[in-house]
Amino acid sequence: MEIVWERGEVTTNEVRRVLLRTRKVARNTVRTLLERMEEKGWLTHTAEGRTFLYKAARLRNDTIGQKVRDIVETLCGGSPEALVTALLDYRGLRADELKRIRLLLDRARAGKRPKEDS
Repeated sequence: MEIVWERGEVTTNEVRRVLLRTRKVARNTVRTLLERMEEKGWLTHTAEGRTFLYKAARLRNDTIGQKVRDIVETLCGGSPEALVTALLDYRGLRADELKRIRLLLDRARAGKRPKEDS
């Protein structure tokens, strides 16, 4: 999804070229993955001749927000605190990430919505 969100619209070959930078992957594997993501509602496609152009069915922030809600409800017993604790305990945060998160928390406390670029 990151590749699709970053590029807006992609072909199977474009996704494969990006993935080949870090691992071997067959074209058919990428095509199958894109088809499955479309079946699940993550992607849509249009056809240009025999080439399918895939794009995200949902905005990145909307998708992340829904997934976070799902994680909080299903894995964290409805506790956002449990999610943050797990993040800190198992991944940790860099100083710049902590600074941005602190700013978001301060804005939330003041009742302001976060900016899209934050």
